[in-house]
Amino acid sequence: MEYLIRPARITDIERLVALGGGAGRASAAGPLDSGDLLRQLVYLPQASIFIAEARREVVGGAVLAPDHDAERVTDALLEEMLRSARNKGCSIVEAALPDDPAERTRLERHGFVESGPRAECRVAAVGVAKARTSN
Repeated sequence: MEYLIRPARITDIERLVALGGGAGRASAAGPLDSGDLLRQLVYLPQASIFIAEARREVVGGAVLAPDHDAERVTDALLEEMLRSARNKGCSIVEAALPDDPAERTRLERHGFVESGPRAECRVAAVGVAKARTSN
């Protein structure tokens, strides 16, 4: 099955929240639930939310639909997120450090390394040469 990875639209947010198991809850950091926060992020140029589609149905993003290939969808989303970070001039992409060893291995395949309580991946902005390392 082919997965289309694309930037999220405002109309995708309800489906993405539903895939996450519900409407979301307000956090201690503020009164916004997850849907409200995602709706705001869709419009911020410095933020990136990507959606995975299969047959015109949203099957992934921050969470995955159980009847799709989670590994392939996750890999496609990570690749697109890192590409977008490079295009936006980011130098580091951070992620929560997963407890699951298989998830850690997946992040490592994409260049993430453990950095304290998080994982990080150094990315070079488009048009910027990578620094050479001596061995």
